[in-house]
Amino acid sequence: MKTGRASKTALRVAIRRAAHQLVDQPPVLDDPIAARLIGPGYARDMERAQHPVARDFRCYIAARSRYVEDRLAAAVANGVMQYVILGAGLDTFAYRNPFPALRVFEVDFPATQEWKRELLEKAAIDLPGNLTFVPLDFEGQSLIEGLAEAGFDQRKPAFFGWMGVTPYLTLEAFRATLNAIAHLPAVSAVSFDYVSRPETLGPQRRKVFEGLKKRVAAAGEPFRLFLLPEEVESELRRAGFRRMERMDSDGLNERYFKGRADGLKLSGAGLSRLATAWV
Repeated sequence: MKTGRASKTALRVAIRRAAHQLVDQPPVLDDPIAARLIGPGYARDMERAQHPVARDFRCYIAARSRYVEDRLAAAVANGVMQYVILGAGLDTFAYRNPFPALRVFEVDFPATQEWKRELLEKAAIDLPGNLTFVPLDFEGQSLIEGLAEAGFDQRKPAFFGWMGVTPYLTLEAFRATLNAIAHLPAVSAVSFDYVSRPETLGPQRRKVFEGLKKRVAAAGEPFRLFLLPEEVESELRRAGFRRMERMDSDGLNERYFKGRADGLKLSGAGLSRLATAWV
């Protein structure tokens, strides 16, 4: 995306997270802030996000956030007191943070952060004292230097949530971020999602992918990076991570959608996969 313009895809993600609160009961991700943050001006978009056709994407957005926050909770239980949200967009964790001692750093383009702060003010959502905004361009600035200037302590472990970002990066920027995190103290970790290489997709998934690819390109945020699971594992080992966990649609269904009365679950058309890696 262009650094001087707020992210359109961040808004679409937030709308789907808000729609999940209204349509899917009980919600996989309990987020009472989502609808308040986007405000009342997106009624038509909310209606579209509730349509059965949009259900898969809506479920995935909720499940990936829940997955990251579950991994974060485990990290906090292990003594981690710094949480960095890379490409934070309209993420709401900092405003419903259940861990008073946890410092939260929201990293994103300056324009997106300015837009988010305007939405927060309009919605009368207070900024927590343990939240710090970190304006940064992933392609041209050092992550650790930017965080250090914002008060991040490199001597202490941290957990990183990195959702909905890697497909828009170059391979070089992806590697630079992994390298920066891998050099932090032991028990530091990162959870992220990535998009499979299109040539590996079957007809159904390829059709869904092509539609999504056109939409994000039209929003000025084209896909650039596609990875296979074994390539992700190789990149993580190259960076220096010691352990990793993979998660696909089947794993998310088993963990978060099993036994639901409404039959809600992810379909086989899921294009993205999740991974967590520990230093």
